[in-house]
Amino acid sequence: MESMSDVLKNLADLSFLKKTEDKSRAIMSDPFINKLKNKYPELDESAMKLNMNKLYQYVTEMGHCTYCPGLDLCPNDFTGHYTRITVEKINDITYVLDHKVTCKKLLARKTEEAVRNRIRSFYVDERALKEGYNIREIENLDPERKSAVRQILKYIVSTKKNGLQKNGLYLVGEFGTGKTFLMSYMLHELAKVGLSGVIIYMPDFIEDLKSMFQEPQKLKEMIDIMKETDLLIFDDIGAENLNPWARDHIIGSILNHRMNRKPTFYTSNYELDALQEHFSFTNKDGDEEYKGQRIMDRIRPFVDVIVVSGDNKRGRQ
Repeated sequence: MESMSDVLKNLADLSFLKKTEDKSRAIMSDPFINKLKNKYPELDESAMKLNMNKLYQYVTEMGHCTYCPGLDLCPNDFTGHYTRITVEKINDITYVLDHKVTCKKLLARKTEEAVRNRIRSFYVDERALKEGYNIREIENLDPERKSAVRQILKYIVSTKKNGLQKNGLYLVGEFGTGKTFLMSYMLHELAKVGLSGVIIYMPDFIEDLKSMFQEPQKLKEMIDIMKETDLLIFDDIGAENLNPWARDHIIGSILNHRMNRKPTFYTSNYELDALQEHFSFTNKDGDEEYKGQRIMDRIRPFVDVIVVSGDNKRGRQ
């Protein structure tokens, strides 16, 4: 006589079998599977039953992707990946093959991370580099600077098409007209095509040089980075508290290395003539017109000047 435990076990087995059959039928009639069958007519019922686990994984993950909750909340087994199914028939045997594919959201994130890794900033507010860029907003935020924006876009297009240019850009304008923002946009766009970039806020850099004088290796590494990067931006040049050593041995050395090799860019509140006056005077040695001229000989011939007009947007962008 059959024991009660055997009866209960058989009932449980039957219940499990029914659930399995119901799930299999649901999978085989799923819209994603129907698309597979249209693509691979050799995917018959027998092949599907033999590969039900793969098909279940495929249907489940495709469903997750259809209603994607975002990369950080990805419910798939491997974040940012989904299962792709291919079918091959060899010697009358149908093989169902599954492999993981990186989703567009993860690819986009990796691309953006690679772009950001090509850009280094020193003493510059990271928000200028990390926020999203919308070219329509950049153009329309202030009609007065539309001409400057278009010149920068032209420079970006030319560099993407022809490689590094001989000349950099010199953005001059009043406080808060978005010069740093525009240069950050340029760095971001050109990093997408593999160019490296450095942006450095000059007042803090020059001030920090005093402490780095005691760390010659750190100073050398920073200078080498600025010499060798594809795109170098001196942000707010002319606002620094200059000394002869910083002017002649640091700025002069960097510019001397880069001229005729790689473009250097500047943002400033000073016109070029006024910047020359700034470089011609230091608190220590007073007026040194020749040395100011020497620095400008490494700037003036190697930049195209762009005037950035408009209202002060500091704190609004």
